[in-house]
Amino acid sequence: QVLLVESGGGAVQAGGSLRLSCAASGRTFSGHAMGWFRQAPGKERECVAAISRSGGSTYYLDSVKGRFTISGDNAKNTVYLQMNSLKPEDTAVYYCAARPTYSGDYYYTQGYEYGFWGQGTQVTVSS
Repeated sequence: QVLLVESGGGAVQAGGSLRLSCAASGRTFSGHAMGWFRQAPGKERECVAAISRSGGSTYYLDSVKGRFTISGDNAKNTVYLQMNSLKPEDTAVYYCAARPTYSGDYYYTQGYEYGFWGQGTQVTVSS
């Protein structure tokens, strides 16, 4: 079992930055691929960033490339999402997700591929 707790959300103006954190407890964090998803009102959930178990492979949604960075700190059992140059369209509830991974080093971008989810943190970007 993995418990994920997100933090770092808030309200910022366009062009601002936020860093989301996802603290994991329970099973060995380093054995998990991780992802950050978001869901805006009336829209489907989408994966904005994902990272493989080793951290060697990452994925970014096209609309956030060059602005968002996903990283992990195995010593702290925490994964981060640094979000720069935020835009109003980035407004959403952001969730982190974990997938136990026992072989290979892949990232995953579909929600059904993850077994554990955090409670979400709201990000609001005003123009």
